[in-house]
Amino acid sequence: MGEHIDGTVPDWLVSMLVCPVEKGQKLALVTEDRLKELNRRIAAGGLKNRGGNVVEEPLEEGLLREDGKVIYAVRKGIPDLIVDDGIPLEPGDVE
Repeated sequence: MGEHIDGTVPDWLVSMLVCPVEKGQKLALVTEDRLKELNRRIAAGGLKNRGGNVVEEPLEEGLLREDGKVIYAVRKGIPDLIVDDGIPLEPGDVE
């Protein structure tokens, strides 16, 4: 369990994380290609979080829910699992 100087979430932590809404849904790190696509959508003003706010800050890293419907931002290696901060990937995906 060494330090992750590059800010990434350690694998041991990711393996324990679940969605704060759908607790049966595990989370996994988003691929680099998916992250680039999400950041393009953010730059275009095309993503809102569950709280209804436009996501303005690009994602450094993200955790994708197992069903692929919601992503949670990771900032400086710290997962943001606040329910309203979750980002539904499709408008109808908010529970």
